Amino acid sequence: MLEQIFFGNTLKDWGISLIIIASAIIINKCIVLFNRRVVRKITENSKSRLDDLLSESLERPLVLGIMLVAIWVAVHRLNLDGNVDYTIWKAYQILIVINVTWFISKFIAGLIDEYGSRRLNSRLLPLIRRGFVIAIWIIGIVTALGNVGVQVTTLLGALGVGGMAVALAAQDTIKNIFGGITIYTDGPFRIGDYIKFDSFEGNVQDIGLRSTRIKTMENRIVTVPNFKLMDASVVNVTIEPNRRVILNLGLTYDTTPQKMTEAIAILKALPQSMTELEATTNVYFSDFGDSALILTYWYYIKKGENNYETTSKVNLEVLSRFNAAGLNFAFPTQTVYLEKTT
Repeated sequence: MLEQIFFGNTLKDWGISLIIIASAIIINKCIVLFNRRVVRKITENSKSRLDDLLSESLERPLVLGIMLVAIWVAVHRLNLDGNVDYTIWKAYQILIVINVTWFISKFIAGLIDEYGSRRLNSRLLPLIRRGFVIAIWIIGIVTALGNVGVQVTTLLGALGVGGMAVALAAQDTIKNIFGGITIYTDGPFRIGDYIKFDSFEGNVQDIGLRSTRIKTMENRIVTVPNFKLMDASVVNVTIEPNRRVILNLGLTYDTTPQKMTEAIAILKALPQSMTELEATTNVYFSDFGDSALILTYWYYIKKGENNYETTSKVNLEVLSRFNAAGLNFAFPTQTVYLEKTT
């Protein structure tokens, strides 16, 4: 009975080939159990993560590789048609390269996740990992196709033409993506920072690969393409060490030099009683205006203080102290002289 012929081979030969494949399945089960219960426990106790990544990345490609070898041995020992042998050989040339590519891509992705998370932005990391994986798979597929006789140069030329067409059609999207990568790597601002850009200013709500969302003082969300942020001047208010405020005060022309000196002393003494201000100030008699004597006062609000509340508090303090000292603020006036003629 075992010597009966089926499709050019005896039943015994078919049975042996099936046993080879079944044995490979059993061996794979044993390898998986040994790797998960023994090898991984050993690697978990080591200081390096490379052996853990190798164990995790190699398991499935190794199982597939053993299965491919078993199927190859089982099929190759049978007496099959020449065209079938040729087709199987070509398929195996592709599958072996794909299997190796699978292992390399898993291992590289694991390395990027493990070591890149310490140095790269969490939003940028998936993009970098995906880019490396896609590049590895493109190399693997091109290599596999080249092994079976496909003209790689022709294929690459077609891919190049197609890539140029896609790049031209999506050039704005590509510019935005590169702009997003630049924002992540260069770090001109981060989520939560208060920035000024063109006619907009507000807090950065989100930084995406295509655009950045800014919440303005009117509680409106403005979506700005990333490439525009890279081409424009962006002021990051949050990272400023302090906020400089310039205050111009106009006193009436009947103010005496002694009173002007007193006004300057009052302004210089403000930081001593206001904890929101830096000690450094600059005040001087700057100009004779059309209807006022101009005092220019520079002061600095400490980082972390509310700029608007502090400015209001300073203005109220100046008004209170000037009124107490008898210093009068000027308002626009004009004197008209009429000449009487006979």
